[in-house]
Amino acid sequence: MASVHNILEELHLIACSLLPGETLRFTEDPSGWAALLEAYSANPGMELTSAVHHPAHFQVSASGDDVWFDIELPLEYGVERRAPLVAVKGHHLGRTEQEQWQTTVVEALEEVRGSEYPLYELISTHLLPHIHEASERASATPAVTATGLTAQAPKETSLRYHALFTSHHLKSPQKRRSLSQWSHELMLTGFAKIGHPGVIYCEGVQEDVEEFISRVKGMQWLALRLRFIEPAPSDNDRPRERKWTEFERTGEVVEEMKRQGREHFVVEMGIGSAGNGRTN
Repeated sequence: MASVHNILEELHLIACSLLPGETLRFTEDPSGWAALLEAYSANPGMELTSAVHHPAHFQVSASGDDVWFDIELPLEYGVERRAPLVAVKGHHLGRTEQEQWQTTVVEALEEVRGSEYPLYELISTHLLPHIHEASERASATPAVTATGLTAQAPKETSLRYHALFTSHHLKSPQKRRSLSQWSHELMLTGFAKIGHPGVIYCEGVQEDVEEFISRVKGMQWLALRLRFIEPAPSDNDRPRERKWTEFERTGEVVEEMKRQGREHFVVEMGIGSAGNGRTN
């Protein structure tokens, strides 16, 4: 029953990383997956006493959003790494919007292919953040005034800043989800290097970077250090994609900063080496 244990492990990771208002709810559950997950959460080393004959079928959603994801996991998922079946649902989804969401799902599935925890990354790093981002875009849509003219949002006038944290480690699924969620909410770009040591880098409007820093400091850490917060280098030719990435090796951090022409910001802090791409 190794495959069932693998599925329960990822479902447990997802359940632990859900933010307030986010839910994972089993729908068709003849094999009692909800009870199995509850038992696994209490004792990850538990022995399964009976066979599981039906796939795990559940929904992932966020309160206040019309869109949710209907997910089915084949029983072979944990052994053969078969991809989950993901359908996009919504009470008011039009055909075009449905197709756009399904394209997003296909692209996300491709990105997590080969990951150690593809289901966890699919939901926590891609699907739920996309729901929140779509909701924020909808709420930020300019209103139409009584004259029929569209009210324009104020232009961004704040300086762009960037900041770098290091910590003893970064492993908590809850912290990783929070960092990803905050980056989307505050429209930041950046990354987190998980494992030992932990590295967090972000860039965005000054006020948003400062808010991000405040939230990070509000969590419990071992040896958290804010290495710097300062105006970001002026590189207007570089496209600014609002994207949050996770890395597992220090060498990947150096390569990403080198790609941006900013490797000295991490190398001078003793993180990796620009010359040899050393990894941890």
